Amino acid sequence: MHKTIISDTSCFIILSKIGELGLLLRLYGQIVTTTDIAEEFGESLPDWVIIENAKDKFHQRILELQIDRGESSAIALALEIQNSTLILDDFKARKVAENLGLNFTGTIGILIKAKLTGLIPSIKPLLEKIVETNFRLSPELQLQALKEAKEL
Repeated sequence: MHKTIISDTSCFIILSKIGELGLLLRLYGQIVTTTDIAEEFGESLPDWVIIENAKDKFHQRILELQIDRGESSAIALALEIQNSTLILDDFKARKVAENLGLNFTGTIGILIKAKLTGLIPSIKPLLEKIVETNFRLSPELQLQALKEAKEL
């Protein structure tokens, strides 16, 4: 069965800011997100991004007590879609997803996967572009990412 990839807002924002939003299409073919996330993003999403919302809003409302609405909507949807992977960058949201037994990665994980599958030659120039945005990327995370991408 095809794996469903559900993205939170930060991935769209970061990849859009560095001109690499199309990397998601090349890597996965299709991305799913929620209405809440599409609204948070604030721009038109490409037609390969499918908008889908959790049927049971109860989970989302409970999650909103701990994390923001977009992340809550993504996690609530992932709870309903078997064999899905979330793209989450927020530490607290990642802990919630982990505690719920959900699969997840982050924007940096997307870049590493793109490098390891041969879609991009190097993550280093993309990491440098990300650092120029307002996304917090510690030197330790950059070093770990370069190692995982086999660039060190």
